[in-house]
Amino acid sequence: MLPTDGMLLRIFVGEGDRYDKHPLYEWIITEAKAKGLAGATVLRGLMGFGANSRVIHTFKIERLSEDLPIIIELVDQSEKIESFLAFIERHIHSGLLATTEPVQIRFYRGDAATDPGANT
Repeated sequence: MLPTDGMLLRIFVGEGDRYDKHPLYEWIITEAKAKGLAGATVLRGLMGFGANSRVIHTFKIERLSEDLPIIIELVDQSEKIESFLAFIERHIHSGLLATTEPVQIRFYRGDAATDPGANT
């Protein structure tokens, strides 16, 4: 169960960004899972640019971009998000934008078959 007050961490990377030969977004999600964060989602953008971009990256039929924007959203308690953000900062030194914002967690439920209190 999560408390009502939580935090959303949103991380912006490029699809082509790497960490130790793996896509950076995969590494971030794997680390978030290993550290027990409540949830994460990876979203692929259709268009965008960032600090290192000289051009706007876009998805078009005639030119398929291989470096589209990726947004990673993670939600958990503020303390866990702050700790994870500090971990990310120690490992990633460029090509990264991260924002945080407070969120109200309305509910956080797993599968009823694995939750013995779900039917009470």
